[in-house]
Amino acid sequence: MEPPENDVVSFESAEKIILGWDSTASEEARAKMVFDGDRHEIDRYLQAVDDIQRSMESATISDDQSKANIAIQIAMARLEDEFRNILIAHTTPTLTDYFIDQSSSIHSTSATDSTGGSEVQEDEAFTDHHAISKEMEHQESSRSSASYRSSSSIREIDLIPSETIYDLRSITERMISAGYLRECIQVYGSVRKSAVDASFRSLGIEKLSIGDIQRLEWEVLETKIRRWIRAAKVCVRILFASEKKLCEQIFEGLGTSTDDACFMETVKGPAIQLFNFAEAISISRRSPEKLFKILDLHDALSDLLPDIDIVFEWKSSESIRVQGAEILSRLAEAARGILSEFENAVLREPSTIPVPGGTIHPLTRYVMNYISLISDYKQTLIELIVLKPSTGSRYSSDPNTPDMDLAELEGQTPLAHHFVWIIVILQFNLEGKSKHYKDASLAHLFIMNNVHYIVQKIRGSPELREMIADDFLRKLTGKYRQAATSYQRATWVRVLYCLRDEGLHVSGSFSSGVSKSALRERFKSFNAMFEEVHKTQAVWLIPDTQLREELRISISELLIPAYRSFLGRFRSHIESGRHPENYIKYTVEDLESALLDFFEGYPLSQHLRRRSQ
Repeated sequence: MEPPENDVVSFESAEKIILGWDSTASEEARAKMVFDGDRHEIDRYLQAVDDIQRSMESATISDDQSKANIAIQIAMARLEDEFRNILIAHTTPTLTDYFIDQSSSIHSTSATDSTGGSEVQEDEAFTDHHAISKEMEHQESSRSSASYRSSSSIREIDLIPSETIYDLRSITERMISAGYLRECIQVYGSVRKSAVDASFRSLGIEKLSIGDIQRLEWEVLETKIRRWIRAAKVCVRILFASEKKLCEQIFEGLGTSTDDACFMETVKGPAIQLFNFAEAISISRRSPEKLFKILDLHDALSDLLPDIDIVFEWKSSESIRVQGAEILSRLAEAARGILSEFENAVLREPSTIPVPGGTIHPLTRYVMNYISLISDYKQTLIELIVLKPSTGSRYSSDPNTPDMDLAELEGQTPLAHHFVWIIVILQFNLEGKSKHYKDASLAHLFIMNNVHYIVQKIRGSPELREMIADDFLRKLTGKYRQAATSYQRATWVRVLYCLRDEGLHVSGSFSSGVSKSALRERFKSFNAMFEEVHKTQAVWLIPDTQLREELRISISELLIPAYRSFLGRFRSHIESGRHPENYIKYTVEDLESALLDFFEGYPLSQHLRRRSQ
């Protein structure tokens, strides 16, 4: 049975249109594109393709089928070229500029890159101390925004205008219907992959293997991590999300997982490259200075995971979702490991050379600045640190390891336990270092300075203060006050002993009074002792102004009344003899003035001023 005459006419008309756009047969056809023409010409060509496809279904004679096959192959070649041309025409450089602008915009609402001052000092005992000091400086300058958690979410953009989407979908429908799905996906993937790659490169993500990343210096990686966090937000929430939307607009409903396949063809390479960087950081060698950036990465990735699950929701992209979750888990484990290793490093820090003047040890500054800064990540760390420290039993091979009374931390989080444990082992280490001072007074001053610094750092950090129990803080306060008392006893008891009455009075059958020779020796001993203490302790340093003043006042309250009383009782006995100025060298005012020289941290430029004669 022959096909109806109107079908034959329709086929012949359609064939003529298709052949008229055969780029292999006509120079004019090669130079022009159907979809560059007017709407009537476009619709006319698409109708011709539809007519050819219908005629293939109804053709019964092999010659007719052969002619239809040739026509449809020519049509598909033309549509493939048209599809590519439309996609390329709508891949514009301005899109790259858009992604860069969005990267800057997102970055401005999270942590800044500025650096500022820090009181962290060098400590040779920690091999990575210089690197962590720089990171502390950066973190301290941007403390209010240390965490990368945010309320941002997916922000898709229209990569191609809706009227062009209509044309692309019209072409796709016909190519899939004719069995040219693979060719359609290949064309789409090659064009859009180039566009995604260009946008990806504009965000500053270099193509590095995991091995390449792990061989980079940490200071270089810090910059790359900050850049990665900005880029990851743009990639997931804008770039990849927008590409997924485009795939859905063109391919959704046209075949099983067609949009899924096109999406992964387009973004798989950049997505893998993006997440490989975070994976390399998560499995890199651990050291204290890396904790801040690892927590930044953890927070950024944790914040992005819900969006990753949405953007990569299809079956073919399951590996991306799994990789994201695994990296997050490894970053969490790395953070826990670094905290544990940091505790061990604090306990074992081996420096034995006493710091001059009994001032604050670099280890104390290092540790307290460190925990103060990481306390800004409290919310994240509370989620990650779920086990309490083993305290005394952790280092069971060392019988001198301190233990910690957990009762005073009742109801506190495991993170709070770790922070207190770090302070306990810091004190334990400092006690060992104080034994290297030959002067007991200086050893007590060293402990006073350092424990006072610990207390001030706790009180100065709201996040840290919240986690340190009042009982423990009171215990620390009592410790530095006890050290101050011990200092006064070690220094001033022997000085004040010169001002006692015992041994000065003589009595007998012929006389009763004061032994002038004994009294002269007392004044000489007092003068010598005070001058030695004054000369020595002016070089000692109490860096905290208030603490320095409080200790001077306390010394004054001990020394001045005792000296005034002794002078008042015995001055006349010395002044009635020869050369009284050799024995009563100082007035009360002289001593009060001299006390102002104490604990300034520099040698005296001149001798203790003597009283006016």
